[in-house]
Amino acid sequence: MTPFTYKNAQLFCEQSNLIDLANEYTTPLYVYSKNTILDRYNAYQKAFSIFDTSICYAIKANSNLAILNLLAEAGAGFDVVSQGEMQRVLTVAKNAKIVFSGVAKTESEIEFALTNGVYCLNVESFPELKRIALVAERINHIAPISLRVNPDVDVNTHPYISTGLKENKFGVAIDTAKEVYLFAQKHKFIAIKGVDCHIGSQLIDISPYKDALVKVLALVDDLKQSGIIIEHIDIGGGLGVKYQDEIPPEPQDLVNLLKTILPKDIKLILEPGRSIIADAGVLLTKIEYLKETEVKNFAIVDAGMNDLIRPSLYSAWQNILPLQQKNISVTHVDIVGPVCESTDFLGKERNLAIEAGDFLAVMSSGAYGFTMSSQYNSRRKPCELLVDGNTVKMIRKRDNFADLIHNEIYD
Repeated sequence: MTPFTYKNAQLFCEQSNLIDLANEYTTPLYVYSKNTILDRYNAYQKAFSIFDTSICYAIKANSNLAILNLLAEAGAGFDVVSQGEMQRVLTVAKNAKIVFSGVAKTESEIEFALTNGVYCLNVESFPELKRIALVAERINHIAPISLRVNPDVDVNTHPYISTGLKENKFGVAIDTAKEVYLFAQKHKFIAIKGVDCHIGSQLIDISPYKDALVKVLALVDDLKQSGIIIEHIDIGGGLGVKYQDEIPPEPQDLVNLLKTILPKDIKLILEPGRSIIADAGVLLTKIEYLKETEVKNFAIVDAGMNDLIRPSLYSAWQNILPLQQKNISVTHVDIVGPVCESTDFLGKERNLAIEAGDFLAVMSSGAYGFTMSSQYNSRRKPCELLVDGNTVKMIRKRDNFADLIHNEIYD
């Protein structure tokens, strides 16, 4: 059930009127539904309760501290890909289970992770494992590791978010993984914990999970013959959401598939991100001008690609709704922003009953919206709000000019 519904022709988030929020806090503005975030997380908890599962939210999707705190209080662990992300988690949840992914871990990141109680380092290459071993020995600290294997499985998603093919930069080819594990087995400062396999993002067809896990389970059996015991399997995240006409799978659908191939006593780690937070958020923007030309009409809004880059970066389609439904003629428009780039658009070829001064909501913007935003064109990053029924909490202030220049030195 969507948290965003029309009441008396005005769009609400839970019981809060989005027009009122846009007027009070100004736009561009991110608004998130607290109860939707919890509902999505709890759906994973309930579905995966048949396994011994740790649900580690992938904070790259949305890393606001208030959202991390909300999920930590609900029992989530976290998947991080940088020292900064791990520091965010430690700020709100010092005892949370943290798995550290990412292909380019530096020595300082590895040392920080080990000395701050990381549950597992997801190793992406043989050179990285050798670096982890050197750092661990230098600081006299056992490094818990899981090897991310690349099963060479095609998941039919956007090429920019496919991660499980041989040509992708992620993981170790599954055919050579045993060699890497044997090195880890012999090193006294390495503790083998698991195997990791993340095949891509925005997955609508979940059958590739089975293809990948069949290969992973064969590897686990092979390793066992060499005395290497795998404690957990990390299946990553990747479940898709509905942006346009997709029919996304639910966590229970994935469980129904997994239980046909995995033993119930297996220990799982899951790293969902988008499927928890995407539908919980919208980006609100104001129409500054309606511009007509001989070949195209434009709704020029105050939010740009620096606020939401998915349409420009991936040609991603997201639904765009007016905050006020009006009984006026429909205009066929491209929704474009103020950034001085031709790629600065939020939506193309849309039919909307709108006027200059109206507010729009870019739907399903909770994931990879604010977290990928920038200050390009010296534009201030938006304010973020968390809605709980009719209670609204500001969880990030809008940037001011001082925020734009505070690290710069000019005298």
